[in-house]
Amino acid sequence: MTIKQPAEALWRSLHLPTEVLAHLRLSDKPDPIVDSSFKIGTAAQTAIGLAGLAGAHFHQLQTGVEQTVTVDARHAALEFKSEAYYAIEGASDEPFPLFESLAGLYQTKDNSYVRIHTNFPHHKQGILDILRCEPTRESIAQALLRWNAVDFETAAAERKMVATALRSFDQWDTHPQGHALASTPPVSLLKVADAPKRSIRPSRNGRPLALDGIRVLDLTRVLAGPVCGRTLAAHGADVLWVTSPKLPALPNLDGDTSRGKRTTQLDLDDPADRRTLAALIKDADVFLQAYRPGGLAGKGFGVDEVAQMRPGIVYASLTAYGWDGPWKDRRGFDSLVQTATGFNVAEGEAFAAYGGTSAAPKALPMQALDHAAGYMLAFGIQAALCKTITEGGTWEVRVSLAAVGHWIRSLGRLEPQVAFGEGRPLPPRSMRDPEVATLTTRVEEAGTLHNAGMERRAIRAVRHAAVLSATPVREGEAPFRLDAHAPAWLLRD
Repeated sequence: MTIKQPAEALWRSLHLPTEVLAHLRLSDKPDPIVDSSFKIGTAAQTAIGLAGLAGAHFHQLQTGVEQTVTVDARHAALEFKSEAYYAIEGASDEPFPLFESLAGLYQTKDNSYVRIHTNFPHHKQGILDILRCEPTRESIAQALLRWNAVDFETAAAERKMVATALRSFDQWDTHPQGHALASTPPVSLLKVADAPKRSIRPSRNGRPLALDGIRVLDLTRVLAGPVCGRTLAAHGADVLWVTSPKLPALPNLDGDTSRGKRTTQLDLDDPADRRTLAALIKDADVFLQAYRPGGLAGKGFGVDEVAQMRPGIVYASLTAYGWDGPWKDRRGFDSLVQTATGFNVAEGEAFAAYGGTSAAPKALPMQALDHAAGYMLAFGIQAALCKTITEGGTWEVRVSLAAVGHWIRSLGRLEPQVAFGEGRPLPPRSMRDPEVATLTTRVEEAGTLHNAGMERRAIRAVRHAAVLSATPVREGEAPFRLDAHAPAWLLRD
């Protein structure tokens, strides 16, 4: 397999012009870029490179300007864990936890394991209610020894909580949901309605950014979807991140993934806020959402409804387990999907083979499914925007964490001695680390009504790994809160 073959296959799968691929520059030896038996370097530089290349192609269709897109695999691998490498200037350099203290892997009665996710308070309480135990790791561990793994997974799903049983690749491949996803690509485009071709508007500023003038509604939460929105903002889009006031902030994640965006909050159970969102949709170019399948349709914002409100829009959807099969409505996060689909078992077995020890489940060194899915979404959205110029139409982009995981599997594995003997671990979570310092940049706090007249803060964060030669990415500002702006669009140039 050549270095660019994975990128070429995905580019062609979306029926984009193959001559554009000549402008993509990737690292010659992307693996082992980190200490993993999976080809994380290939996955990271491919996903990030395709997102950059699609943005460059959209810009070329409007201006005629060709440019190269260059991605360094090690930089891309760090950007795949960007939430771990950012800090508020002047604050403690002590690393903050990426997971709530009760989250993680627990042994079960049948000598297996389940992984629980407790970052949101209602998910944490839901797990505790099922187990009828105290909010301590010790109490949870004792309670789960009374459950079989799949029984607990099923009970959690029935209560709309998030937990998964540990499975091997073989067990996942024979599972009904594994069957349903077997031939699903990591990103797909569907033309859902006819619409006129996008007109190319004149620009007084010469379009210095690839997505200059594009408006994006980002209705996602946590990591994959917000990474997509952050990427589109870096390419010049006006990204309005819309979250629910009913969900708590996750400042350890939100600070990084809000970069370049504006943020506002709407309660979609409130008729007035639904009307506000409908008004925003009429002037939007992209609608990005990560509700479970059908979740927004019940509120009047499914793909068919949004397509009627705004013909020619790109409607992008992210789910955990796809659109078909018995798990299509299940909630999930990267760590849970890794556990359910075989990654933890496979990585643990490889690490044991390297060290000559007994196998134990082992997670990937970063939330690779989340980050890859975020860039696949950005790739698909920008590919669809290109098609609105060349073909017209209203388009849906579909990405699921499980299908992205299947794609990472398809890239192949490294021998354990190579993976863990030659693979370089990610640097310490310190902004003083020389490698981290080299790959991070300073991002200032956005000016809002909430900080008028106050001294603005700044963060240091991993700068974008995709380098576009003619339209360099915009690092932007960080709003520092989820309700920093009014629900309104900026004026276009």
